[in-house]
Amino acid sequence: MEVNVERLRELRRERVLSLRELEERSGVSYNTIWRIEDGRQGAHPRTVRKLGEALGVDPSELVKKGQ
Repeated sequence: MEVNVERLRELRRERVLSLRELEERSGVSYNTIWRIEDGRQGAHPRTVRKLGEALGVDPSELVKKGQ
């Protein structure tokens, strides 16, 4: 699944969360979050759901439109 990396980064920064803090809240590994934010990899739907829940948004906000 292709993640809207700009939106993910924006939401994380709005909530003043480091990658490590988002890792703790979401249960998604630091390396996975870093690779997603860096555009190196997409994400499984389960990962998008976990990140959305940790950031307090609907997971669809983290997916690039048209998917």
